[in-house]
Amino acid sequence: MAKTLIAFFSRADENYFGGAMRYVKVGNTEIVCDIMKDMIPADSFKIEMKNPYSPVYMTCIDQARKDLREKVHPELVSIPESIDDYDTVVLAYPNYWGTVPMAVVTFLEHFNFTGKTILPLCTNEGSGMGGSERDIRKYAPGAEIKKGLSITGSEAANSRSSLRRWLSANGLM
Repeated sequence: MAKTLIAFFSRADENYFGGAMRYVKVGNTEIVCDIMKDMIPADSFKIEMKNPYSPVYMTCIDQARKDLREKVHPELVSIPESIDDYDTVVLAYPNYWGTVPMAVVTFLEHFNFTGKTILPLCTNEGSGMGGSERDIRKYAPGAEIKKGLSITGSEAANSRSSLRRWLSANGLM
């Protein structure tokens, strides 16, 4: 039987919402993943950095840009022992500088995705998927990368209908 993993990176603390900063206890990507977990049978794994970025938004994005430029692969708190049992991985993340956060790269490069399907899901405040789908192909060679879903972060709590259409189109509902 086909199994699905929802692997996600999400950031709480101070976040950007349509032109203003606001403190949140749960990041937008995690909100979307929590909705998704109620919709489909799937295991989930939260990708967490051992040394997280600053809770201050502007400092965080500077740190993320530096890691991207220097190709830093941040150490993760934990990583699944294996993803062999999964056929499909929903990979969810915020758009950091037009691509996936480097913590997601650390996760991707840890596994062999040959023969697996990756469904990218990107939260953002208007920058869309950026180059993340292309970059996921680079970091997960051998995987089939499906068309991703872009969700506006400030609308994360209202993403159920978009998720339903996307998950249905990809055979998960």
